[in-house]
Amino acid sequence: MVLIPVLIGIPVLLAVLMALLKDGRIRGIIVYAGAGCIMAVTLALLAGWGAGGYGRAVFFTATETVDHLMTVGEIGLMLLIVFMSVKYHKVLPAVLSVAQTGLILYVEQTAPIVEKEHMMVDWLTVLMCVIIAFVGGFICIYTVGYMKGYHEHHKEYKDRQPFFFSMLFLFLAAMFGLVFSQSLIWMYFFWEITSVISFLMIGYTRTEEALENSFSALWMNLLGGLGFAAAIAVLAFTQGSVQLSDAVSSGMMFPLACLALAGLTKSAQMPFSTWLFGAMVAPTPSSALLHSATMVKAGVYLLIRIAPALSGNIVGLMVSCIGGFTFIMASMMAIAQNDGKKVLAFSTISNLGLIVACAGTGVKETVWGAIFLMIFHSVSKSMLFQAVGAAENCLGSRDIEDMHGLLLRLPKLAYIMGIGIAGMYLAPFGMLISKWVALKAFVDSENVFLVICIAYGSATTMFYWTKWLAKLISQHHARKGVEDVTRKDEYLSMFVHAAIMLLLCLMLPFVATHVVDPIVAEMFGASEAVLSMSVLTTMAIMLGAVLIVPAIMFLVSGGAKRQLVQIYMGGINRGDNRHFTDSFGEEKHLYLSNWYLRFEFGRRHLLKPSLILSAVVLIIVFCLIIGGAV
Repeated sequence: MVLIPVLIGIPVLLAVLMALLKDGRIRGIIVYAGAGCIMAVTLALLAGWGAGGYGRAVFFTATETVDHLMTVGEIGLMLLIVFMSVKYHKVLPAVLSVAQTGLILYVEQTAPIVEKEHMMVDWLTVLMCVIIAFVGGFICIYTVGYMKGYHEHHKEYKDRQPFFFSMLFLFLAAMFGLVFSQSLIWMYFFWEITSVISFLMIGYTRTEEALENSFSALWMNLLGGLGFAAAIAVLAFTQGSVQLSDAVSSGMMFPLACLALAGLTKSAQMPFSTWLFGAMVAPTPSSALLHSATMVKAGVYLLIRIAPALSGNIVGLMVSCIGGFTFIMASMMAIAQNDGKKVLAFSTISNLGLIVACAGTGVKETVWGAIFLMIFHSVSKSMLFQAVGAAENCLGSRDIEDMHGLLLRLPKLAYIMGIGIAGMYLAPFGMLISKWVALKAFVDSENVFLVICIAYGSATTMFYWTKWLAKLISQHHARKGVEDVTRKDEYLSMFVHAAIMLLLCLMLPFVATHVVDPIVAEMFGASEAVLSMSVLTTMAIMLGAVLIVPAIMFLVSGGAKRQLVQIYMGGINRGDNRHFTDSFGEEKHLYLSNWYLRFEFGRRHLLKPSLILSAVVLIIVFCLIIGGAV
């Protein structure tokens, strides 16, 4: 299909143009046009594939020239990593890069690989393309306005917007290539591109913290890349094939474990989750891109692809246990965070953990839930990161405590945040429904550990999201107004994300029947109806629930503007509900603050033991597999 190389090539061309353009106005126009073009080509691909009968289609068998170009690219990526490692005196990334690139080159030159199709299009591929094109495309549009405000507020950082936009589009190209790839060697090539670009984006500001965090992300993802390369080598020499489908059907534990390791590192599961915390130092668009449409979704995409081979074996047990453990521990640590981006980071890791646990279980119901979680998480988390970035530009802070009464000060941003937060944990949005499906599957499989993880993890999830949502709608009469400096292109992206979230909720039965069910059927040969309600009943409930929260928010904000009702305070109310006179005659300022339980759930108390325990599980499982005990 000719549209596949076109869809990969357009972002590459845009990346080159972005690197050359210095004029911000022209660059913005090209970003709008380029993002629109990517979305249009994705829709054309969907239409062309649908015209062929919505079946699995494979392409590109004879690709010798492209293979040689990829070999050159792999060597180029290795040289870049070695150069940056030497420049900043880092040894581990250089060693890992040389090891895995050398292994791949050795396999390509000596292994008896039977040439087969290198790319494919099926239901899961198309879904991923839609997520990448639309969520990623609107993030690029949002970035046009955001980066202007970012450098107005952060004059201490060098303005490198051409480089930043170039990396955004190159990231999209790599993700398209990754999800289309049926050859593991091709997938590995695009996989490594995403690792290198994330490293470059995290280090955008070139501060000491940014550089340290970028190298941390690099070596962890390169470790997963080494596992990916090892899986390719074993399959190539034992099976004579590097096809993803053959890796799933082979039943070999070691290649599956190595691919699972790659998926766990890329999706920031423990003990590899710290790289995603460090990514917060980068500008908000990179955070939105890393957490939603790309990077971490590459990891869960790979795990979902190999999910049918994980059912009932030690690799699946390892993946599901690490995913469940990450879900509950990350959600507990999120309670102690007051920085909006950190809450979103822990939430991302937590929700990815649930998706990973579902994939590791490897049965129809859990994979169904994993796909639904991936869809809703992509849209909601992208929208929330953008809203937090816009609020930071307006407030000068991304502290949740500074968002008190945001509904009155920045109502549009508050509505967007409210919809995003509701999408993450409230009924009847797909995240909650997916958790219910996963819980039912875990109960049916009598997996007590995962039942405990999802039950208590969901409770802690509710705790930190409710705190944030309550902050937004709390009555607050600020001493001075806040100017909304959010630009139109930023609002365009956020409003589209909000509309998509609401439409996904309203059309959940349609998405389940016509998108998720076919993916599960294609992977397992058959699909079962997971939602037992009738379509009309489900949609009626969703319509009512979707309208309730915005209506309440509107009434609360409207009522607050009409009348100020004095509240009881710890002294004489000064008339503004913000100041009071205490019993000593001194004027005090009243403020409300959430309870963060920093000692009980703080990162410094829980993170290190969690990383050690999950690392021990990984090491034990790999020792058992290598030793032939399983």
